[in-house]
Amino acid sequence: MAQRDYYDILGVPKSASADEIKKAYRRAAIESHPDRGGDEAKFKEVNEAYEVLKDPAKRQRYDQFGHAGVGGSSGAGTGGYGFGSGGQNINFDFGDLGLGDIFNSFFGGSPFGSGQKQPETGHDVETRVEIDFIDAVFGTEVELNLSLEDVCPHCKGTTSEPGYDLKTCPTCDGSGQVVRVTRTVFGNIQQASICPTCKGSGKVPEKVCSVCNGKGTQARKQKISLKVPAGVDDGATIRLREHGEATRGGKKGDLYVNIRVKPHKKFTREGDLILSNEHVDMITAAIGGEIDVDTVDGPVRMKIPPGTQSHSDFKLSGHGVPHLRGGNRGAHIVTIIVDTPTKLNREQQELLYKFREAGDHKEKKGFWH
Repeated sequence: MAQRDYYDILGVPKSASADEIKKAYRRAAIESHPDRGGDEAKFKEVNEAYEVLKDPAKRQRYDQFGHAGVGGSSGAGTGGYGFGSGGQNINFDFGDLGLGDIFNSFFGGSPFGSGQKQPETGHDVETRVEIDFIDAVFGTEVELNLSLEDVCPHCKGTTSEPGYDLKTCPTCDGSGQVVRVTRTVFGNIQQASICPTCKGSGKVPEKVCSVCNGKGTQARKQKISLKVPAGVDDGATIRLREHGEATRGGKKGDLYVNIRVKPHKKFTREGDLILSNEHVDMITAAIGGEIDVDTVDGPVRMKIPPGTQSHSDFKLSGHGVPHLRGGNRGAHIVTIIVDTPTKLNREQQELLYKFREAGDHKEKKGFWH
């Protein structure tokens, strides 16, 4: 579905001043705020429009290139991806190390009712990796070296010495629970809790494992290969299901990997856009020409039209960041900086004087424009 025009969303003309845009935003935000009975989707749309139009550079690119000039969503809370110049809080659930669906949040509530015993789950683990800017654009694979509680290799997690069986827990008689009776002024109150001996399993080893001492797990160094998808941004979190720490008689916890992207010496990123500056001399800016522009795909030849002003933006389609959902890539926005010479020899100065004098004989309306 096509995105709505940001000016239409705020109800202002394209010629609106910064103050008019701010006033329109405040009015629209109040009207659409969910706490005032407004529509949440419209409220997010209003915020997205304002995030672009309040920034002179983004507004200029939006006026020139439309939504493609501001990297799609601007990080104003537009849903699952939430791209923005300040990073993103995206959580990738990669399951068993295969690329999975992208979702907005984790750490949900327990799926089990409070009245029934929950299967034990190992601890979740959080770690961080740092990758290069180019690797974030095209994707990469990194190796994680972690020390985690894993299933004991000697007893295979049974807690029992090999050759010995498990027996019924003598403390709870195999129920996994112990009941304590407390006398109160209201009578006797029974309170059930997990058996401290068998930890709720109802079984204990005839002879505890000589390696893990009946724990069922052991700290071990592990190497985990992590596929980082193309287009991942700084601050994203990737979740690997059941790659956290193990526990006795239950499944492993999850591994959460926080992605940090190193800054690039030339490129910056804004959503699916890549931004960079290119310097040209004033002669090329005046009469036009071609320059080589560095992109993440390598050098690209770009035309400079005659009369190009400093800080003009040019769009190289398809040279930006791939969309996480797959498909097309964003654009590369090149800002031209026109360099004015600071040291001229006598001959160069005379030529410029003659150039200016020639302009004085032209009509005032347009020699330099």
